[in-house]
Amino acid sequence: MNDFKRMCLDEPGKTKVLQGNIAFAAGCVRSGIHSVDGYPGTPSTEVIDKGLSQALDLIDANWSVNEAVSAGVGHGHSLAGRDCVVTMKIPGLFQAADVVTSASQFTRNRGALIYYLASDFVPNSTQHVIDPRYLLKSCFIPVFEPRNHQEMHEAPSIAVNIGRDFNTSVVILANGTLCHSEGLISLMEKQYRDPVPMDDLREYNCLPSLARPSYDAILAERMPALKEMVEASPLNHWKKGSGKRGVITHGVNTLYIEEYRDRFEPDLDILSLGFTNPLPMDLIKQFCSNITGDIHIVEDGYRFIQSACLETGLDVMGKPDSSTITEWTPQSIAGFLGQAVDPSRIESGAVPRPPLICAGCPYALFAEVVSKMKRRGDLEAIFGDIGCNSLLYFLQAMDTGVAMGASESKRTGYVASRPGMADKCISVLGDSTECHSGMDATRNAVYRNSPGVKVVLDNEWTAMTGGQNSPASPVNFHGSPNKFDLVSAIRGEGASVVEVDAYHRKSIRTELKKALKNARGGIFTVIVIKGTCIRRVPKPLFGRILTCDKDLCKACATCNICSGLDMDDNNQPVWNNLCSGCVSQNPACLQMCPTGAIRIDQHAVDAPVHKTPVSLEAAPESIEIPTVYPDDLPERLSLAIRGVGGQGNLFFGKALAQMAFLAGYGNTNIIKGETHGMAQMGGPVISTFGCGKVFSPLLTPGSADCLIAMEKSEVLRPGFLSCLRPGGIVLLAQTRMIPQGLAPSQYPGDDEILRRLDGFETIGLDVLNTAIRLGDMTGKSANAVMLGALSALPPFNRIPREIWLCALKNISPKPEIWRSNHAAFNAGIDLV
Repeated sequence: MNDFKRMCLDEPGKTKVLQGNIAFAAGCVRSGIHSVDGYPGTPSTEVIDKGLSQALDLIDANWSVNEAVSAGVGHGHSLAGRDCVVTMKIPGLFQAADVVTSASQFTRNRGALIYYLASDFVPNSTQHVIDPRYLLKSCFIPVFEPRNHQEMHEAPSIAVNIGRDFNTSVVILANGTLCHSEGLISLMEKQYRDPVPMDDLREYNCLPSLARPSYDAILAERMPALKEMVEASPLNHWKKGSGKRGVITHGVNTLYIEEYRDRFEPDLDILSLGFTNPLPMDLIKQFCSNITGDIHIVEDGYRFIQSACLETGLDVMGKPDSSTITEWTPQSIAGFLGQAVDPSRIESGAVPRPPLICAGCPYALFAEVVSKMKRRGDLEAIFGDIGCNSLLYFLQAMDTGVAMGASESKRTGYVASRPGMADKCISVLGDSTECHSGMDATRNAVYRNSPGVKVVLDNEWTAMTGGQNSPASPVNFHGSPNKFDLVSAIRGEGASVVEVDAYHRKSIRTELKKALKNARGGIFTVIVIKGTCIRRVPKPLFGRILTCDKDLCKACATCNICSGLDMDDNNQPVWNNLCSGCVSQNPACLQMCPTGAIRIDQHAVDAPVHKTPVSLEAAPESIEIPTVYPDDLPERLSLAIRGVGGQGNLFFGKALAQMAFLAGYGNTNIIKGETHGMAQMGGPVISTFGCGKVFSPLLTPGSADCLIAMEKSEVLRPGFLSCLRPGGIVLLAQTRMIPQGLAPSQYPGDDEILRRLDGFETIGLDVLNTAIRLGDMTGKSANAVMLGALSALPPFNRIPREIWLCALKNISPKPEIWRSNHAAFNAGIDLV
């Protein structure tokens, strides 16, 4: 039995450290929810992908082709009397708005219809920061915003009761920080609900003669009842202070405010709202009447709570009109409430690090071809989409992007206004977005006889969100072979279709030129460029090693189109630990070389790239953990880790959370935060961890015991050094990862980095080469090396070494990985 399924069946009261999405997924099963449907969208994806997919005999779960379809499926479940959760990110709500708005108006008995909307108001991986609460208010949909991981776990039960009791759709608006961070929870009671006996289905129709009475009933009955419920709800928390100053907040901001209160202002009054629609205005007025000084509003999104308070005449202080804050952090809250960060700790100088496609990605050669055509004037506009293809923007292989499936719609409109441009522009999207909504635009172009070229980059999976199934995948969500055929479907729309190998540069160039020429003759062509996402390619296909004949190499750097390759001091290629060998396809860099200097190393063809013959000490099969008493442990521990997507920063959080649990911090609190989304593709990423007397998955200024930079220049990323407490330590990896397209001379030198770290206790560690010397040519165990170093430094060294090792073994128990991590951990201790 897998861990997730065991968690769904365990007795209530057991404590776990869980990611918010996984806590919610387990809550769905334990709450007796019948079905969960959705479309992948960071930061909501893990609910189905990593959670419910592991317990399909306990709950009905599946992906739909887009959010609107998913919402319709959910509505269908509710009409069968069953409770259903529909998962998506905020833009998905607007894609599904027709169904969401119409379904919100039914007032008769049915199963609960719950929307799990994951917000990203930073944004980390979302195309806008539009606040959905205004739409939801106009639909009269109650909005519950969980404030911590326990409430994320219990949210399905809370929502299903509201849905059934008030005959309403319900929204759980989950902040992305909660979705992706991990926190301590206690497993809820297991629940079961019989299906709702259904009335005549003819009553569930949006005909005008039925819509008007429903609307009137909502205003006369549902909304007064909901307002009464939210006023009395125990989900509103009033933490009383001196009454001199107060904060009204909601959701995850509550944790940030509690962290601020503990550190800076222990007599602060806090009113944390459980619901943001409808708002408990009587409670808010009561709170305000008990505060003699300023009352501040701290809310994500736009100014929803602030506006409601001002409209009723309350004297509150929220974001000023000029404020651009859409998602608060502990640092911005501290500044807002008068605890500004010391200017001497505001760092700068980090290199620009845009997210990139993976090393060996099948999109790479297409990007190179079209960027060159753009530079030469063969193309004047490239209309893009949402997904991995969005990253082509940073390779000068895409111009515009607006919404999923909209690339061809834009091209059609552009060419309709500028008919002479049909052979000078293309539209681009991925296979999953073609299935999502792009096929509508394909059909539209055929219907309108719009000449031109559409490119579908078919990597078979919904890659940007981690490789979920789509109709274009080899198998569906349940593992059955897919009957849908993408190319046949596009041909069935009436388009002329050409298939091309993604790893064949010459064919890509030839077919693009041919299709653009045909566009002049009024033909609409769809080019499907096929190459499997490397994250779904079997590991044995990785490992092809490339080599360069230095005598043939002209140092032209034409080959430098991939993050798996660096240029040495002579401007000649060297392959780094990210190189995938183009997963045994024709390597992109080899095809780029004009002199034939790059070749496949035939001597290494059969040698796995991740191994070298190094003899490692045997790792212990069992570890005896000594007794640890609370007084032996620090009251609190916290740290932050910065790196680059792909280095494996998530490893730290898993290991540290396991260590804290074994050490006994499960009796107080354990929490960790991560940045997901586009950071996984090579952009900047930060992980945070805290245990003991901690509240927030994000750190307040001056609170971290240690900062770790796994990539040297990332230590200069704004907001990082200001997290360190006085006397804290900076662990600085000597690893340099120069962003693709950045000249080495633009990367900060060692002297500059050390100058900026003047005044901080800094320890430099060559963790990557240490891992490589231990036989790990991928460098993944560099994280274990750094973990070993951390365990030897105060205050972390107060936790016995056996606990650290046991934590390391628990998260990676496979013998080969455990032996490698054990050696790496001990090597890290030796480094300090």
